[in-house]
Amino acid sequence: MPARMMNRFNFLLGEWNLAYTIPESSLSSAGTDTGVGKFTKEMNSRYVVFDYATASGGEAKGIFAWDEKTELYRYWWFENSGNFLSATCEFLDDDTLAMNWHDSLLVQTFTKESPDKVILKMQYPAVGGGYELIMEVVFTR
Repeated sequence: MPARMMNRFNFLLGEWNLAYTIPESSLSSAGTDTGVGKFTKEMNSRYVVFDYATASGGEAKGIFAWDEKTELYRYWWFENSGNFLSATCEFLDDDTLAMNWHDSLLVQTFTKESPDKVILKMQYPAVGGGYELIMEVVFTR
């Protein structure tokens, strides 16, 4: 069953060019970056691994897995800065993956706009309600 559950990630598989936009927010100054990333299925398709590197020197690895006990998707994130986080994930529909980062108030979505374009948005609760965008990454191939 885990391999079948991982088929939901097929829209992310492959190599991507990344364009980062970080708007000025309560968490950071404005900035931009570029990079490359690749999603692959590994270990008999039980895991989807995301490797990326940015022009500014950032590198990271993310690992998605299906947790059979809780029937939730899990995600682990590791950066060359020494930062690491985990998240619980859920598909809102066939084209949208939502992520709730543990030990933080961050939420993130991957949304497929076309076979060759995915938008990642990371948001943080805003004063007065709703969420403020703190990072957007456009994935293209």
